[in-house]
Amino acid sequence: MKKILYQFIIFISFYISGCSTHKIDKKPNIILIFIDDMGWSDFSCFGNTDAQTPNIDKLASEGISFEQFYVNSPICSPSRVAISTGQYPQRWNITSYLAFRKQNTERGMAQWLDPKAPMLARSLKQAGYATGHFGKWHMGGQRDVNDAPAITEYGFDESLTNFEGMGAKLLPLTMDENGKVGRIRKREESLGKPFTWMQRSEITSGFIDAAIPFMDKAQKSGKPFYVNLWPDDVHGPFWPPFEEYGLAKEAGKRGLYLAVLEAMDKQFGKLFDYIQSNDELRENTLILICSDNGPEKGAGRAGNLKGYKTHLYEGGIRSSLVVWGPGFINKKKKGSRNKESVFSAIDLTPSLLEFTGTKVSENVRYDGESIMRTMLGESTLSRKSPVFFSRPPDRKNYYGFENLPDLAVREGEWKLLCDYDGSNLELYNIVMDPGEQNNLADAHAERAKTMSQKVISWFKSMPVLEMETTKSKAQKHKNVNTKKAKKQ
Repeated sequence: MKKILYQFIIFISFYISGCSTHKIDKKPNIILIFIDDMGWSDFSCFGNTDAQTPNIDKLASEGISFEQFYVNSPICSPSRVAISTGQYPQRWNITSYLAFRKQNTERGMAQWLDPKAPMLARSLKQAGYATGHFGKWHMGGQRDVNDAPAITEYGFDESLTNFEGMGAKLLPLTMDENGKVGRIRKREESLGKPFTWMQRSEITSGFIDAAIPFMDKAQKSGKPFYVNLWPDDVHGPFWPPFEEYGLAKEAGKRGLYLAVLEAMDKQFGKLFDYIQSNDELRENTLILICSDNGPEKGAGRAGNLKGYKTHLYEGGIRSSLVVWGPGFINKKKKGSRNKESVFSAIDLTPSLLEFTGTKVSENVRYDGESIMRTMLGESTLSRKSPVFFSRPPDRKNYYGFENLPDLAVREGEWKLLCDYDGSNLELYNIVMDPGEQNNLADAHAERAKTMSQKVISWFKSMPVLEMETTKSKAQKHKNVNTKKAKKQ
């Protein structure tokens, strides 16, 4: 009854607003595109004038672009946990990128995401969806961690990944300007079979070529589908198509990055054409596109936002988000930009579960909130609760920034950063000062104190506080000793 009522409300709201309607007896298809290490301003529709992303731009021109969307970590693995579960990744003891077993242990991290986590995919599968993951995983099964659960144990019917996941995979070959073929890493094939070698510059096409038959099969069988398409093109090392490599290489890291960015967008064209050319899919599919964290320094860019990947400054955690779905989005908002609504990746899971009318276990507590009406252009409301962040425990000093803040919180138009003990306060009116240049902690001391207490309290409620704090102190001590040694 609740599901029918929700669908009826959506139908009526679309009718009143003049929005395209869809058949309410069919559940919507969902495609989540999660790009790797891309900056906030790297889509040309978000201001990139050095490269063009026409396929994504076209979706933006038919959908809604969100300027104040956040991911929940400035680094890959925890960011992926957040968007997959609707919960802060700290709850699952994944606070930085998953690496070798020893390194994970030294940082106080789990070796992989617990399969008991409340996965969006599993909930949708139980509700009758065909679920597929195609692309980077990086939530378990990497380097020497070869006993992690298979991706299909997290609620996916089918998966195809890269070297950072268990199950069938596509593995990258490289080709330089002289036609020399090489490999990026060793032991990639040790994490399960089957695996297929192909040029890194073409692997996104490989994932799309696997996803399309999966979606086609689901449609023919009358099942809705949920698909992750998670490319890693714009994560270093950068290997554009062979015919472009030499010229791009001459332009340095930035040139190589821009070349793979454009190649990635070109490969997306096949996927988008498949959806748009099928009337049923076009009217009953929602596509979401964003990045997992900010850019690598010297590669992608975040406009006037401060910081990069691994930083809790805006450049590390704010992501451009494009939502497309002609059958769902308010027609009056077609091609619009939402500059005011604040929400984050943990909000996507509860939003999409509500959108699909999927029942959730009473035992599951999401940190995210449903903001589906905002995503569909029916509202501009932000999430009600603050958004909390903690930095990767191994990145106190990075990319030329020293003594980086340990914690951050975004609440309304304000953002605060501080250390675990509440010291080194930085307070910004992020609406007026998105570049985080004017620290107002002294001018608004009471606000800074209140916000720091909130974020510290949040962090203390997470199961990894003791280990992270200990590691942070050890790292600070190491940095001090290193500086003393250099002086001597």
